[in-house]
Amino acid sequence: MAIDQRKVAEVLQKPVPRNIKEMQSFLGFTSYYRNHIKHFAHITSSLYKLCSKYVVFEITKERRDAYERIKHELTNEPVLIFPDFELPFKLYIDAAFSQGLGAALHQRQIVDGEPREGVICYISRQLKDSEARYAATQTECLCLFSPSE
Repeated sequence: MAIDQRKVAEVLQKPVPRNIKEMQSFLGFTSYYRNHIKHFAHITSSLYKLCSKYVVFEITKERRDAYERIKHELTNEPVLIFPDFELPFKLYIDAAFSQGLGAALHQRQIVDGEPREGVICYISRQLKDSEARYAATQTECLCLFSPSE
């Protein structure tokens, strides 16, 4: 499964968003492909903060880098594989303290006669304010159960 590059080309042509409405449009489009992008929530966290009415809309170097990285990831994504429900799955989790949760669902399949592990999907989300105060072990446990929600 790959990202439709015809749809992505339109977004790649656009300049850096200049206001909240343009940023929301960009994030809405890229969120559609979040399962194709590793650490999507972490990469876009500074961009989502711009969408709050309590924050001055300012494109800093960190935010410009995040914007460019997402555009890069949309064009250079790994190809996802279709799951084979007869084979076991592997779930890799990563809880970045105070930043977000991430997981990748993998599966080892035989491709061209060779065993190969591929990614079925990526899952990520930002931590809620209350979750950001969890201890490291609690955050790891939260990460383990969040992908199943």
